[in-house]
Parts: sequence; C-alpha cells; structure tokens
Amino acid sequence: MKAIQKFLLASAVIALGACEGSTFMEEEPPPPPTDNPAPPDGTTGGEENTFDHPGGPAIWDYLERLAEEGPASFSSRMHSCPKMTYQNVGRLLASRGVDLNNNNNASAGFLWRNGESALGAPKLEVRSRESTDLTTAAAARLFDIFAQAAPEIIAAMPNMASCTIDGVGTAMFNEVGQCTLDGIACLTGVPATGAHLELCNLMISRASSPEVGRELAVAALAAAAHTCE
Repeated sequence: MKAIQKFLLASAVIALGACEGSTFMEEEPPPPPTDNPAPPDGTTGGEENTFDHPGGPAIWDYLERLAEEGPASFSSRMHSCPKMTYQNVGRLLASRGVDLNNNNNASAGFLWRNGESALGAPKLEVRSRESTDLTTAAAARLFDIFAQAAPEIIAAMPNMASCTIDGVGTAMFNEVGQCTLDGIACLTGVPATGAHLELCNLMISRASSPEVGRELAVAALAAAAHTCE
C-alpha cells in the first residue's frame, strides 16, 4: 500500500513539472527589433518626417479649362491654324512683287517652284491631297523663300497698287532706312503697331549691316504673318 502511494505521489510531481514546462514553452517570443520604429503618435508621417510639395496643380482651374477647351488632343486642332497652301504662298509672293518664274537657283521664285514636297503640295506619287500640317521642313523652306524674296519685295512695294495710299506708293523703309508703319502693314496684311515698328528697327540695328538687317526684318515679319493660314 505504501509503495502504491509513493508511486502515485511521484507521478503527480512529474506531471506537475511537465505542465509547468509546457506552460513556459507556450509563451510567445518577444517581437524582433526593428530599425524603423513607428512614430510615437501612431501615424505614418507628419510635418517633421515627410516632404512638402508646394505649388501643386490647381485642380479646379484645370477642370474648368478642360470643360471649356476640351482635351489637349482636341484643343490642339481647334486652337491652331494650318499652314498656307502651296498655291497661296505663290499668290502672296506674286502680289508683293516677286517673280515666280525667276530661274536663278537662289531666287524666291525658284525655291517656291522646287519646294513642292517640303511645302506639302499634293503630288500623285506621294499624296493626293495637300498636307495641312506645318512641318519643320515646310517652315524652314518658307522662311528661306521669304529671305530670298525680301530684296524684291522692298524694291517693288512703292509701285504696287495694293499698297498705295491716296495715290502715293508705300515704302517699306523711310529715307534714313528705318521701318515704316504703312510698309509693315502692306507686308503683313494687318494694321501695324508700335511694337511691330520697334521690333523691325531692332533687327536692323543688330544685324551685321543695315542692308542685311532690312532684308532680315522683311523676312521675319513675313514669316510671322504668313507661316500659317
């Protein structure tokens, strides 16, 4: 009997130790250390630890403009102008005294006659309709034409009926070689302003010579006014 009691007591002690060991082993291990602890207030960012981004887009202004003008793919076509057609460039040059049949390869007439491809004229082997896009090639060739046409335009302007005012011809430049308002208006087809006059004279004063400056001024003003329709 005493042997059985001793056995039961020993079994109870072993079982109690096993339970205690099991309870100790089931405790959760401590969390691993981290190099980026969360802010003490529990948020993910604040004024001291985030970047400031001032000058963001005015979203309401953008939405209003989008509603008025439409998307860029639409407004870029609606609010732009196509280039002048090939034939209209020829008519403009002729109306300002340029000889379109000039065979000199440095003349405006020669550059125009041989610039069909660059100016986007219709050609059966390339395109059936004239391109309305103002390409880099078209803009460059058009300015070359105006640059070569400048001396002819300057010489012809005083004798052109379209630029006569009260029976008196209009000159592009006055007796001291400065630009005139009436001359600029005849060249561009719109009333000239003081800003036009100032810019025209500025180009003359900054050129390598007054003669070069006057030709450059005529070419620049013509290109600005007639590059697109």
